[in-house]
Amino acid sequence: MDMILFISLLSILLFLLIIFHIRALCHRRNLPPGPRGLPIFGNLFDIGPRPHESLANLAKVHGPLMTIKQGNVTSVVVSSPEMARQVLQKQDEAFSGRVVPNAITELEHSSHAVAWLPIGEEWRLIRRVLGSCLINSKTLDMLRGIRQDVVQEMVHHVREVCTKGGTVGINRTAFTTIMNMMSRTCFSANVDEYELGNENGFRNAVTSIMKLTAKFDIADYFPCVKCMDPQRARQNAKAAYGCLEQLCDHFIDQRQKQRNSGLTRHGDILDALLDFSLENQSDFYLKHIQVLLVELFLAGTDTSTITTEWALAELISHPQMMLKLRDEICETVRKEGTIEETEILRLPYLQAVVKETMRLHLAVPFLVPHKTEKDVKINDYILPKNTQVLVNAWAIARDSNTWDKPACFMPERFLQNEIEFKGQHFSFLPFGSGRRMCPGMPLAHRVVSLMIASLVYHFEWKLPNGSTEPVDMSETFSLTLQKAKPLVAVPKMARP
Repeated sequence: MDMILFISLLSILLFLLIIFHIRALCHRRNLPPGPRGLPIFGNLFDIGPRPHESLANLAKVHGPLMTIKQGNVTSVVVSSPEMARQVLQKQDEAFSGRVVPNAITELEHSSHAVAWLPIGEEWRLIRRVLGSCLINSKTLDMLRGIRQDVVQEMVHHVREVCTKGGTVGINRTAFTTIMNMMSRTCFSANVDEYELGNENGFRNAVTSIMKLTAKFDIADYFPCVKCMDPQRARQNAKAAYGCLEQLCDHFIDQRQKQRNSGLTRHGDILDALLDFSLENQSDFYLKHIQVLLVELFLAGTDTSTITTEWALAELISHPQMMLKLRDEICETVRKEGTIEETEILRLPYLQAVVKETMRLHLAVPFLVPHKTEKDVKINDYILPKNTQVLVNAWAIARDSNTWDKPACFMPERFLQNEIEFKGQHFSFLPFGSGRRMCPGMPLAHRVVSLMIASLVYHFEWKLPNGSTEPVDMSETFSLTLQKAKPLVAVPKMARP
């Protein structure tokens, strides 16, 4: 009897998949061209484990506006600056929707997170909160001392490693530093340590969510099985997000008790968010604060860590560039050896290194998927409402029509042009563009610049055991584009 039931369910599922496939073929008539896919599975097997590369190669055959089938989901892939301009600027509003992953659809988090909210009053309110409490120039300047103090703690840690003749895992060190930058900015407290594992703390909570979001979820490509959640993605997400939410709730509850007791204010982001909540109780409440803090930790740690590690890997591979950068930084450092954030943001070669690292090793190769809010005409094609749109920022940043020797690390290219990452130049989109552009861009720029400058100024770097082999620059894709082999290097003090 059980076998009969199983066969019946399997037959129904197969029938539904065939119906979805036939409907998708009908809808594809007015869509851009694309590779032929297999029945039911579409182009899933064409994409493979390195989708940024495989889709870039397919775009060379089918064009910069290309349709692919991922199971039962139709997606349009954008692979050129001009097509990106169409989607992110000229028809920004029509393409401003979001595709919410199956794993977080049942979480209250997705109902209040600026990354997933539809464009509307709540989304605008949260963007306004971010603008007033964190990412405007005045607030960033006011919190500059916190970032510099945390970086000094990192320098002190690496100096201790030097005295012991040890090695430094750049990814782990950068992650801890950036995590503490975020926590000191938000809570006036460090939440991670360089030496300890911190298995039950913020590091573990953040990395658990990162691993979860990187996993392939069949329900995202075959909507007919979402109700079954075959990989238990929603259950796993509830546990992973719940851990980080509880950690943030602890700081919120603690701060409220301190404020009620009349203790001295900290003047950090949490105080600012609580003040805003009191002034706007009907629109912005504690759940918004919790979700916003979770978003800041998720968005602010992984990508900046990845960029810092890639930059050090490239500079170790190009010693002359490392020397040139150190000389430039030395000219601006004060007598007491203090690196000022405001000064390094104006250093042309440092900024060229930061930009070139973001271009060649884009931390997030695809912008967070957009979705059409209505039927949209682009060129001679019609994209139906709710079509998923993938902007392959990695392919755009390596387009040979725009970039000379695009696969080479050449910071000098940014000394010869005025291309920025602030959303106006569609050949370079590390933070996206338009209304869905990453709001944390100003903070990330400062954090990465300060980290790289400090590591280069204070230390010389070599590979372990005196190795003269080239640095392993292989990469692995898991939503972000990380070094496949984490960079471990030997520091030597270049400055007291």
